[in-house]
Amino acid sequence: MSYPWQTGTATGVGSYPGDDPAEALRVVLGELPELPHLPELPARGPGADMTGRTAGLLVDMAVRLEPSGWRISDRPGRDTSRSRDHLARDLDVLEEVAGGHDGPFKIQVCGPWTLAATIELRHGDRALKDPGAVRDLAASLAEGAAAHVADVRRRLPAARIVLQVDEPSLPAALAGTVPTASGFSRLRAIEEPVAEDTLRRVIETACAGDAAYPVVHCCARNVPYALLRGGGAKAISFDLNLMPKRDDDAVGEAIDAGIGLLLGAVPATDTVLPALRATAEPVRDLWRRLGFPPARLAEQVVITPGCGMAGASPGHVRAALRRCRATARMLHEAAD
Repeated sequence: MSYPWQTGTATGVGSYPGDDPAEALRVVLGELPELPHLPELPARGPGADMTGRTAGLLVDMAVRLEPSGWRISDRPGRDTSRSRDHLARDLDVLEEVAGGHDGPFKIQVCGPWTLAATIELRHGDRALKDPGAVRDLAASLAEGAAAHVADVRRRLPAARIVLQVDEPSLPAALAGTVPTASGFSRLRAIEEPVAEDTLRRVIETACAGDAAYPVVHCCARNVPYALLRGGGAKAISFDLNLMPKRDDDAVGEAIDAGIGLLLGAVPATDTVLPALRATAEPVRDLWRRLGFPPARLAEQVVITPGCGMAGASPGHVRAALRRCRATARMLHEAAD
């Protein structure tokens, strides 16, 4: 398999503390030069959060913010404009600060099932409740994500775009544990073939013509590895400390199929980081017990922080990103 990253690479997940996109991007470029990403800054408020940010990409579908959360609206208003303005500012900064980047570069969008689980229909129920609404939402997202990829490619003409599709709510949608808008009940479970087909349609449209390399990120427990592979993911991103050993077979099948792994191996929130060897050991342990050649580890695995970095201090963020890169290098050197 061919991966867009070089051997011994680290990257970030997406969210980042603060409200200055230029400063955040400069830190990311400095600490993660082999595979930087576009930071997401939810501290800026509504429209900079995961759902609102991606909702601003939707084509022919507007949203507005209600006390209960994001809701589909009849026409674009100030909330849709605010989401689009945040992203436009980020992309202008990206072009100014990183326009000459000539390696892989990662951007993130919210996936169709997480959008459907968090956006409400006009009458208040979650979009996930209505199969027709999910299809419309996924189609709008696919078209908007494709346009977003094209825009980033224009701004970074020498870069190889990596598109991360965030699906933290997918396991809950499959298990039937997503609450209704009232919170008193749960929405019906989504069938796996339907979930896989919807995800695949979004990825195929957004990455058509090799416009981007698709990664799916899921920071929940019970990651549906086989479904994500079937849905078009060429790499899967998840938190290593949330992976139960019962998932070994599914992860091993993904590795054997050549799927890249973006492993959250460094704490995302403020804490005393363990020694470098202690950070690398869980990654090595996973690889050893699955029985794969050590030389493949640094080729197929990218080291990341865990989820939740938006709540960290700036000092911890720098230290965590630096640790990710040092861990990736150590794993590469140990395999030589």
